[in-house]
Amino acid sequence: MNKETETRLKLYAVRMRKLILEGIYRAQSGHPGGSLSCTDILAYLYGEKMRVNPEKPEDPDRDHFVLSKGHCAPALYSALALRGFFAPDELDGLRSCGSMLQGHPCMSHIPGVDMSTGSLGQGIATAVGMAMAGKLDNKTYRVFSVLGDGELQEGEVWEASMAAAHYKLDNLTAFVDFNGLQIDGPNETVMGLGSIPDKFRAFGWHVIEIDGHSFPEIEAAVTEAEGVKGQPTMIIAHTHKGMGVSFMKDQAGWHGAAPNTEQYETAIAELNAVLSALEV
Repeated sequence: MNKETETRLKLYAVRMRKLILEGIYRAQSGHPGGSLSCTDILAYLYGEKMRVNPEKPEDPDRDHFVLSKGHCAPALYSALALRGFFAPDELDGLRSCGSMLQGHPCMSHIPGVDMSTGSLGQGIATAVGMAMAGKLDNKTYRVFSVLGDGELQEGEVWEASMAAAHYKLDNLTAFVDFNGLQIDGPNETVMGLGSIPDKFRAFGWHVIEIDGHSFPEIEAAVTEAEGVKGQPTMIIAHTHKGMGVSFMKDQAGWHGAAPNTEQYETAIAELNAVLSALEV
């Protein structure tokens, strides 16, 4: 990845983070921590990688994306808005009555959303189905999905993972947003996950571990996944909950809390400083 592309994606990600916080602040409701931790992954997918067209959001040959951790919808909404699927100011109505942007993504109301998600585990199961359909229909599209690490405590994740390997879905690339925290605290305190890479290898997946905030590493992992034959790929992305905002970073308390005015202004000031530096 050249520096120009990396800088462009960093700008995309900072603008996403601003939209995430603005929407959650106005709603006084939402999930900033996990939205901010997966921002860079979505910025790469929507800002660089995926074959999608805002003018033809239901193109049958498009690449598909499923946000399995559906409560982190603000990250997906901001990525879609910046990609041109709808105006960024739609996020002003996040979680408001009458707005299409509710607390979880809805495929029937939001352009660019490929699957309605919310109940953890169901998103990755749907992504497996999309990848199977692509194989059966001889389509060239690829399917991407992002799961939360706490989501791996759901049994449906492992049923879906077993099916993906059994059917050799090499057109499926999933990410675990591995920030180590969930609503009740550290994953290992709530329900220990053991070795996530070893688990997915045991289930028959090709596994890659990366820094989930490094665009060159994200790109290298996705490129590697494209070359894998006969296996789905799981990218374990080591991330920080609340990434981009100093007082939210690595704090479980920001899993599902909205900032007050002082906190919001501090967060936006930090992001504006980063934006200004990148724009120079």
